[in-house]
Amino acid sequence: MYKKRTIIVSNRLPIRIERKNNELIFIPSEGGLATGLGSVYKSDANIWIGWPGIIPLNKEEEEIITQQLAEHNLIPVFLTENELKGYYEGFSNEVLWPVFHYRPSYAEYRTTDWETYQSVNLKFCHVVEQQQVQEKDEVWIHDYQLMLLPQLVRKSYPRIAIGYFQHIPFPNDEIFRSIPWRNELLNGLLGADLIGFHTFNDTQHFLNSCAHILGLSVQNNCLHTDGRSIFTEVYPMGIDFEKFSQLANSESIQARAKCIKDHYKNQKIILSIDRLDYSKGIIERLLAYENLLVTYPELKEQVLLYMIVVPSRDHVAQYKQLLDEIDRTVGHINAVYGTNEWTPIAYFYNSFPLEELSSLYVAADICLITSLRDGMNLVCKEYIACKENTDGVLILSELAGAAKELTQAIQINPNATDQVTEAIHTALYMPIIEQRKRLDDSIAIVKKFNVRHWVRLFFNRLREIKIFQQNEMARKINMHTRESILDQYNRASRRLFFLDYDGTLIGFQNDPAAAIPNQSLYETLNLLQENDGSQVVIISGRPHETLDSWFSNEQYYLVAEHGAWSNYPTHKWHSNNVLSTRWKIPVKHIMAKYANNTAGSVIEEKSYSLAWHYRKAQPGLGQLRASELVESLRYLLQQHGLQLLMGDKVIEVKNSELNKGKAALHIVNNYKPDFIFAIGDDATDEDMFLELPAEAITIKVGNKKSAAQFYVDTQQEAIQLIEYFAYNRKLLSPPLQPQSENEEIIQEENNEMQVE
Repeated sequence: MYKKRTIIVSNRLPIRIERKNNELIFIPSEGGLATGLGSVYKSDANIWIGWPGIIPLNKEEEEIITQQLAEHNLIPVFLTENELKGYYEGFSNEVLWPVFHYRPSYAEYRTTDWETYQSVNLKFCHVVEQQQVQEKDEVWIHDYQLMLLPQLVRKSYPRIAIGYFQHIPFPNDEIFRSIPWRNELLNGLLGADLIGFHTFNDTQHFLNSCAHILGLSVQNNCLHTDGRSIFTEVYPMGIDFEKFSQLANSESIQARAKCIKDHYKNQKIILSIDRLDYSKGIIERLLAYENLLVTYPELKEQVLLYMIVVPSRDHVAQYKQLLDEIDRTVGHINAVYGTNEWTPIAYFYNSFPLEELSSLYVAADICLITSLRDGMNLVCKEYIACKENTDGVLILSELAGAAKELTQAIQINPNATDQVTEAIHTALYMPIIEQRKRLDDSIAIVKKFNVRHWVRLFFNRLREIKIFQQNEMARKINMHTRESILDQYNRASRRLFFLDYDGTLIGFQNDPAAAIPNQSLYETLNLLQENDGSQVVIISGRPHETLDSWFSNEQYYLVAEHGAWSNYPTHKWHSNNVLSTRWKIPVKHIMAKYANNTAGSVIEEKSYSLAWHYRKAQPGLGQLRASELVESLRYLLQQHGLQLLMGDKVIEVKNSELNKGKAALHIVNNYKPDFIFAIGDDATDEDMFLELPAEAITIKVGNKKSAAQFYVDTQQEAIQLIEYFAYNRKLLSPPLQPQSENEEIIQEENNEMQVE
């Protein structure tokens, strides 16, 4: 029996390969992701796919690397120098990185880099396909370098479970919109079933981009496209707490920490560790530290900024410029404020082994994080994990993802120099009891939400979503369901079709007046109506005058304004004229206020309802005004016995006595069909689905929560389904005419007269 595998895909493999004396040295990574996923990719037949970090000299070396990595369940994707330049250094780091870190002015949009990004993502997909993937397998794709990959894998394996996690921030939709290829990137991510981010804000920015750029409908944290529900959720990444805790408490680390403290005796150590990047706020940190020395001169020779900057991309102009500025600023501060016995900043442009970092965490009195924008920032969590038995204070930028979890840290705006200065001063004099309380609260969070917990949560949710999708598919109209319904249709002798209009027979238009029936629709409905014993009922919220102008020459029955008007059974319009409309005055007054404040919104008045349309309004503003309108109307609903309906870009208020369900049931009770088919797309159709007999075939347009038995994804699929019955029906004879009770009596009298 086949056992499902987990396939992890990321830009880099969790290993570093160095070439020394013509020999390849394989060095495992100690990064947080490698640690968290170690238990996954190292077990069973699971694998990790990614670039090995080296360009082979020849085919022989490529085969050696492939064989060596296979022993560790690692599969390499070999990239050329040109591919690395265009895909990684170019598009990933000169478009996505600056835009996603809110530096769009740094972005360089080159079509050649975009084309290389596409081709490399496709290369990753081909490597995935070479692994004899089965539909039961799970694929977890990581980070911004592979944003196109989820959709590419989805095309090859439509039913496979695909997760995607973004480790950097996701910008708001207005900034993301600046990327020329933003639609392709969003559609690439939508190949996944579960899309994870570190923070709630990032999920909202992504969902807003899908709504405002792609025009997709968002329900809570769920998107629906291509027949699938796609969930976007928050999974803040953790660290290997036990590893850092045990390391910090080891004798060797404790001894090294003591040496550091002794070396800088009588000085409070302020520790900062960053990769060289403009998103880390390194210059801002230095300016705040200088301001501390100016504002509080008594701290001279009593504090030390121990600053580690890990080398990164310093051959790139922006990074080289940043490095030069750091060097100048550090030199300036040390020269102006330092003495023969004291250097204000101990600055290291170097990478340090984990053991040395742990020693520094233990020794540091303050950990200072001043990120201008950070997806998570694990340094602060590592610092917390090392402070179980030593005191210290964490100062954390509110613009780092970790700030959403570590609320007991002193949080600062890194751009507010005076605020950062005061935060350092507060930390230096914070009582030990308060330090301990803050640390213990943070330790509890970091310990519980560790990296393994993060992995477990993500996979559990991915599996839940696949079960949810399978249940959804059971409700979706497929070929088997369609044929089964057609069989019931053909065996029946008296059939009723309840068809909603907007969003079902015709797609939505920005201008509702433009949503007129086309010739194809007339032909389809006439074919359906012509069949023996079949009766079409168009049941809509439209005014009866509108339906009459479109369908007065046809033999369909028409129900308008959710049942306020009907031409059943005589084809002559009649209304439910006993209902009060006094409520319209206060409701219209409120709607008019919002129509005047919202460009693109209009009020539509019907006999027994009022509708506030905002399809033409700016998307975000329209939704906001709609929410405000609903809140403003709420107190009137109960007072006047009204029902509020939230449709597709419309808020409608009507008499609660009116609904499509009652109107449809009235026709059913008189017509007495043995086959009932009802289809609609919005909240008003739910009344119809609920009121109709249990044996009725009820279908929702759009995969939304519904009382309907089945659903189709789109309006186009709805009309195709109706066409299917119209063109595949089996003719019976003679045709049966729908009858009311009075018509049955008249027919019986006519029969008796013919017999006589």
